[in-house]
Amino acid sequence: MPAAACRKNSPMLSRFLVAVAAMVATVAASNVLVQFPVQFTLGSVNLGDILTWGAFTYPVAFLVTDLTNRAFGPQKTRLVVVAGFAVAVLLSIWLATPRIAIASGAAFLVAQLLDVSIFHRLRNGAWWHAPMFSSLVSSALDTVIFFTLAMAPAFAGIDRFFGMEDSSLAFPAPLLGIGPEVELWQSLALGDFLVKLIMALALLAPYKTIRDLFIRRMPNPA
Repeated sequence: MPAAACRKNSPMLSRFLVAVAAMVATVAASNVLVQFPVQFTLGSVNLGDILTWGAFTYPVAFLVTDLTNRAFGPQKTRLVVVAGFAVAVLLSIWLATPRIAIASGAAFLVAQLLDVSIFHRLRNGAWWHAPMFSSLVSSALDTVIFFTLAMAPAFAGIDRFFGMEDSSLAFPAPLLGIGPEVELWQSLALGDFLVKLIMALALLAPYKTIRDLFIRRMPNPA
């Protein structure tokens, strides 16, 4: 490869590796922080019963995916997603049960790949359309897949397959600690999704800032 081409590609490669590192760091941090409940009371609701700190860090993965998509296009973004998927599965196997590992890996991979596709379709609209709508739809799918596979009684067979006790969270609990009684996993899923909605809105500002400072002058990928 000519020296000029190498010099031209070097900054692009560096930025791509930064994206991979950011995804890996986000997934690793979320897998660790999911073990720590939010020790805070909001009115009569103990947030520690329905939320962990991982719920606040995990949505950053969608920010990384969207910024990578804006900079490099969908093909290279899928490579970043695969790197995050590998880390998610390995850490979940180490830190959690096989059922949680399967749920975590499946939810991450499917939701992130959907995010890539939706973002790419909306990338030429208003600056906030692509990150906002791709994150919202993908977050909803991520929540449904993870909590259904990991905690719904319909998938208790995963535990049995690995010779483990049923870890489903099907016993009744007030919805978000204050509403009508539902199965606990449904309350946890709703709480998790509400945090993702809030984070999707909050992360629009850093998305626009990073896009304007580092990505806007790069060629728009096909």
